[in-house]
Amino acid sequence: MDYIKAFLIGGLICAAVQILLDRTKLMPGRVMVLLVCTGAVLGFIGAYEPFVKFSGAGASVPLLGFGNVLWKGVKEAVDKNGFLGIFLGGFKASAAGISAALIFGYLASLIFEPKMKK
Repeated sequence: MDYIKAFLIGGLICAAVQILLDRTKLMPGRVMVLLVCTGAVLGFIGAYEPFVKFSGAGASVPLLGFGNVLWKGVKEAVDKNGFLGIFLGGFKASAAGISAALIFGYLASLIFEPKMKK
């Protein structure tokens, strides 16, 4: 049941984003920033953790989850390091995910020979 719930919640998030892209003039980059910021704001107000507990990976994997990870990292670093934690926390909390995305993206580019759009 956890897999079905994650699939449905993740699918609803993706469908909402696709509707947003199709019905507005927002560019994909701005929508991505909107998702990350929404995840951070939901984490700040305490609404994201119950959402993740309910939906599992359906909520923690999309960009909303990345925003929440950034928020958690900043919060922990500010508690530990003070003002300097604002600049350090997000990088420390998300370093593994960003590194994995870069490494696997590079490996995929070696395998599939990407071409630039004209």
